[in-house]
Amino acid sequence: MIKHIVWFTLKEEAEGASAADNAAKIVAMLRDLEGKIPSLKTLDVSMEFAGTTTEDVQVILLSTHDDEAGLAGYANHPLHVECGTFIKKVVSSRKAIDFVV
Repeated sequence: MIKHIVWFTLKEEAEGASAADNAAKIVAMLRDLEGKIPSLKTLDVSMEFAGTTTEDVQVILLSTHDDEAGLAGYANHPLHVECGTFIKKVVSSRKAIDFVV
């Protein structure tokens, strides 16, 4: 099983909206992927962080996939690519970690 963690830092303003508004849109777009991409087994996405967070981040995603092929299928799925097109316009930084459990 592969766990995929991605966190985003957003531009203060992009696409005519604030970082907070764009974060909410990203969360909604990503949550909408649930049940639509076969290789996406679980998805948690949030813009709420505990006070112990040490990264400058506005949105975090944790998804689960059966294996690396499943992660690749998710990454290349047209619905995910569509989300990525918007996300790339509004983020200043993206970091990701994929690990096997």
